[in-house]
Amino acid sequence: MIDFSELTAEDVSRHFGRRKALSRISFQTRTGSILGLLGPNGAGKSTMIAVLATLLRASGGDIRYGAHTAAATGAELRARIGILGHDLFLYPELTARENLAFFAGLYRAANAYAAADAALDRAGLADRAHDPISSFSRGMRQRVALERSLIHGPRLVLLDEPFTGLDDASAAALVARLRGLRNDGAIVVLATHDLDLAEGLLDSALFLRDGRMVDAVARPDALRLTYRSIMGRS
Repeated sequence: MIDFSELTAEDVSRHFGRRKALSRISFQTRTGSILGLLGPNGAGKSTMIAVLATLLRASGGDIRYGAHTAAATGAELRARIGILGHDLFLYPELTARENLAFFAGLYRAANAYAAADAALDRAGLADRAHDPISSFSRGMRQRVALERSLIHGPRLVLLDEPFTGLDDASAAALVARLRGLRNDGAIVVLATHDLDLAEGLLDSALFLRDGRMVDAVARPDALRLTYRSIMGRS
């Protein structure tokens, strides 16, 4: 089984025709850490998440998952990655429990419904287990989708704007969940524009603009002021 202690990007670029969505991005992060991808819309955050998830192939550069590359390890590597993006990948006609059991089954959980029940407990939605996803609010669907992305115990967790649609209590619960993942030794990469919620959560941050890395900061504090200072550079 692949298990990696580091995630390394070296001069990673991704082009869509003549448009450079990413241009020579480099960073390294380790297990037990949360890396933030920060920047305005169009900065390249979602593209970077997709490349790290192996959903997009880099046009240039190299990504290593420990000593491994996606090309060399394929499905075995992907089984160690969890991703939550803008599309929640939930079936509206199925119940929350059925959705999570389905995905647990895809990852060959020994007891898919037991895994689903445990996930719903973590999400605080055990009382809605048998309700169809179509009856859930956006925030509730977001919470189920997060558990869907974590149902197989991934070692690399990729989250693209995970606070979308969450109320204050749910956002606080997500922050606690992310800290728990870090304490359990996962690598978490978080793309967000919600600087207030990211404050005090990130072990390191990449500041992106127009597909380029403006700066990288270890253990950023006063995050909103740091963001304004860095992104205000010409």
